[in-house]
Amino acid sequence: QVQLVESGGGLVQPGGSLRLSCAVSRIISSPNTMGWFRQAPGKEREFVAGINSGDVINYGNSVKGRFTISRDNDKNTVYLQMNELKPEDTAVYYCNLKGVVVWQNYWGQGTQVTVSS
Repeated sequence: QVQLVESGGGLVQPGGSLRLSCAVSRIISSPNTMGWFRQAPGKEREFVAGINSGDVINYGNSVKGRFTISRDNDKNTVYLQMNELKPEDTAVYYCNLKGVVVWQNYWGQGTQVTVSS
């Protein structure tokens, strides 16, 4: 079983920045997408950003131009650089690894991001 561990969340003021990290317990050789979702209380889980094994990147509309996803294959880690944070970005952010060809779907435990003055 693959384990994903998020880190880097915290409390920041509007306009601030955070970088989230997601460490993966093992290398996944099959085609896959790693990404970030977020969920605020009372709301559905929302797609934030994803990067597949072919380095194709997608962003949710609400974060385009502000967030950047990247990965370091040597460290088995995916990152989410979050800039110009807004109060509406407040949520628990979850790392996700999903298989494209071989079925797999793993989630991290989540890390809280709070944007408030």
